[in-house]
Amino acid sequence: MGELAAKKHVQYILSVEKLDTVDVDEVVSWVIKCQHESGGFGGNIGHDPHILFTLSAVQVLALFDKLNVLDVDKVTNYIAGLQNEDGSFSGDIWGEVDTRFSYIAVCCLSILRRLNKINVEKAVSYIVSCKNLDGGFGCTPGGESHAGQTLVSELLLEHRSGIENKVANALSHQVALLFVLSVKITGFEMLREDYASCPDFGEVYVALSQLDILGFCFPSFLFFSFFCCVGALAITGSLHHIDKDLLGWWLCERQVKTGGLNGRPEKLPDVCYSWWVLSSMIMIDRVHWISKEKLVQFILDCQDTENGGISDRPDDAVDVYHTYFGVAGLSLLEYPGLKAIDPAYALPVDVVNRIFFGK
Repeated sequence: MGELAAKKHVQYILSVEKLDTVDVDEVVSWVIKCQHESGGFGGNIGHDPHILFTLSAVQVLALFDKLNVLDVDKVTNYIAGLQNEDGSFSGDIWGEVDTRFSYIAVCCLSILRRLNKINVEKAVSYIVSCKNLDGGFGCTPGGESHAGQTLVSELLLEHRSGIENKVANALSHQVALLFVLSVKITGFEMLREDYASCPDFGEVYVALSQLDILGFCFPSFLFFSFFCCVGALAITGSLHHIDKDLLGWWLCERQVKTGGLNGRPEKLPDVCYSWWVLSSMIMIDRVHWISKEKLVQFILDCQDTENGGISDRPDDAVDVYHTYFGVAGLSLLEYPGLKAIDPAYALPVDVVNRIFFGK
């Protein structure tokens, strides 16, 4: 087994960011400038606030032990104001609902010690309503247990105005069935025959087919539906709602022969899933169902040992995104020389201990 080229990776990250050192005060000052008058944070100064960027801001400040610079009540009120009547959370004022946002709300408020500001019972109930028969979770109730669910649903909804509701529903259910059973887009042929007369069906069919033909890779951040639901339930002490064996089976099936993990059946492995899949498996105590040794070797094989950085797969170009998830995955695997990372909060364990136990 190879070794982690830690020094090279540090040099790579610093060269990409063009920073010789991290000026904590400067970073903290910039983060605070990204805060909107509503209490939420935008992705940059002057940008609209979103719950996603609010979590990033809170995590950065937590890492630097600078949570004291926050107006906690203002941030808390912003997040609490995004909770809907059914317990779900919107990402911003425009109202998009996703289990990612439920996790982010719970994680943020837990770090800020303000979970009592939301209806936790309803939040948990909503997440549980997104649980599917395969043991996994969707982005919304009835959503397919996978990364591609959100993108396909958005594509369908964009065309829904010109398609009968029954066709859109049939497509949604077919997408879920196809992904769960590892069937490719050609399975839409049965629907094509039934609904060929509908004026907009062809457009949807072609668009979806092209995603597969072009080898489209669904954004890995949408695999959040698993991690976020499990993470939120872990933080709220509600993991008893999960069928751990069923979910664990689906997750362990993501390991392929090379040792890497993929995001759905019949797809290539990707280093980023070393976090998304592994963290969920650790939280439900099923990490022993995969080969840790093979996964460690897969991550190490994705290194650029000369210039630093980690890629999605061996011999591909490295980037900061996969470098982070590669190192985070190795931390979860207890690789020597790395700080332990908390699988629920995605923060170093010593930072989490400092927040909650003053250690």
